[in-house]
Amino acid sequence: MKRVLLVDDDINLCKVIGYQLQKNGFEVTSANRGNAALAYFQKQEFDIVITDIQMPDITGIQVLKAIRRRNRQVVVIIITAHGSIDNAIEACQLGADDYLTKPFSKEQLLFAIEKAVRLRKLEQENTQLRSELVGKYGFENMVARSSRMEDVLRMAGQVAASDATVLILGESGTGKELIARAVHYNSPRKDKPLVTVNCPSIPDNLLESELFGHVKGAFTGAIKDRKGKFEIADGGTIFLDEIGDLRGEVQAKLLRVLQEYEIERLGESAPFKVDVRVIAATNKNLEKLVRDGLFREDLYYRLSVVPIAIPPLRDRKEEIPFLIDFFIDRYAKGRKLIIEPEVFSAFQRYDWPGNVRELENFIERAVVLSTDGRITLESLPAQFHSRPDAASNAPIDIPPEGVSLEAVEKRLIRETLARTGGNRSQAARLLKIPRHVLLYRLKKFNLD
Repeated sequence: MKRVLLVDDDINLCKVIGYQLQKNGFEVTSANRGNAALAYFQKQEFDIVITDIQMPDITGIQVLKAIRRRNRQVVVIIITAHGSIDNAIEACQLGADDYLTKPFSKEQLLFAIEKAVRLRKLEQENTQLRSELVGKYGFENMVARSSRMEDVLRMAGQVAASDATVLILGESGTGKELIARAVHYNSPRKDKPLVTVNCPSIPDNLLESELFGHVKGAFTGAIKDRKGKFEIADGGTIFLDEIGDLRGEVQAKLLRVLQEYEIERLGESAPFKVDVRVIAATNKNLEKLVRDGLFREDLYYRLSVVPIAIPPLRDRKEEIPFLIDFFIDRYAKGRKLIIEPEVFSAFQRYDWPGNVRELENFIERAVVLSTDGRITLESLPAQFHSRPDAASNAPIDIPPEGVSLEAVEKRLIRETLARTGGNRSQAARLLKIPRHVLLYRLKKFNLD
C-alpha cells in the first residue's frame, strides 16, 4: 500500500481527496499547513506527496524544495488554481513530477499519480542499469595482464574524463567496442545515451539518413520526419564501428560534425547544433586508405585526436590463461571445470586470427559440451589437435624430373592468400615470414 502525504489548507478538499484515495487503496496522511507537512515528512516515509501551492505559512514551492533536499525519489504532484499556473510550471522545473489544475476529477488525480509513479519507477530502473553498466565496463574489471594491454587501459582511462574524439584501432575480435563502452561509461557523459552504429551493416543509400536523419518527403519512402543517430546521441556518445567503410559523401558530413558540431537532416537546409562525443573504430589501415584516396585525410586527422591501438591476441598470449578463467566464470555459471594442460598448450600454439572473440567462442563451446566437468583437447575443434612442427616433419613429394622452387613458392603464396581471403598479414603469419617479405615476393611474382 502506497503512502500519500496530502497538503492543502482547504480542510474540506483534503477530506474529499483523502477519501477518494483511501477507497483506491492508498494510505493517506493530511496536513493543512506546509510546516506541518514537513514535520510529518521528517517522521514518516511517504511514496507520494500531493501539495497545494498557496498556503498561509509557507508555499507549496517551499515544501517541494525541502522535500527534494531530503528525498529525490518521492513522487511530488502539485495542485493549483488557474491563476497560479506559472508557479506550477516553476514547481515542475524544481523537481515536481506533475501538476493538476483545480477543479479536477478523481480519474484525473488517479491518472496523474499512476503516470508519475510509473515514470519514477522507470527512472530508478534506468539509474540502476546505468550503475550496473558502469560496474560492468569499469577498467578495473577488464583482463589486462600484458604491458601493451595495460597501456591501452591506462590511455582509455585518461581519455574517458575528457571530450576528446577517440579512434580505436585493432583487428576484428580484439575488443574495440568493449574499450569504446568503457570510455563512455567512465566519462562525464555516462548518464546520457551511447549510440552504436555498425557502418558496414547499413546499406549505402540509407547510411546518411541513419546517421543524420531526414524530414518528411526527403526521398521516396520518407513518410515522416526521423531523427538520426547523432541527434539521438545528443548529450552522450556515438560509437562509429568500422568507420573505414564510410563512403566519401558521408565522410564529408561527418567532418562537418567534428568541425562545427552541427548536423543537417536530409531534405533540410538549416543545420542545428548537437553535443556528441565521437568514438570511432576500424580494423582497416586508415593511413593506407588515405594514401589510396579512399578516406579523407582531414577526417582522418579529426578522428585520430587520441588513437588507441589494441594488440592482437597472438601478441599477448600471456593473457590467455586469465581470459580462459574470465570466460569460464561467465559461461560455467558456478560449475567447477578442470582444464587439461594440453588445452593450455594448444591455445598457446594457436595464432588466434579471430582474437579474443574467437577464444570466447571456443570456451563457451567447450563449457557447453563438457559433461564430465573437464575441458579436454578432444572437446576442441580440429585446428587445436595438430602438434608442433608436424608440417615441417612431413615428407615432401618431389617428382623425378624436378621442380622449380619459384613455382612452388608462387603456388604456396597463392593458396595461402586464398585460405586467408586475401588478408596479407594473416597469410604472412601462416607462412612464418615477415609481412614486408611477403609483399616483396608478391611484387616479384606479379601477384600484387
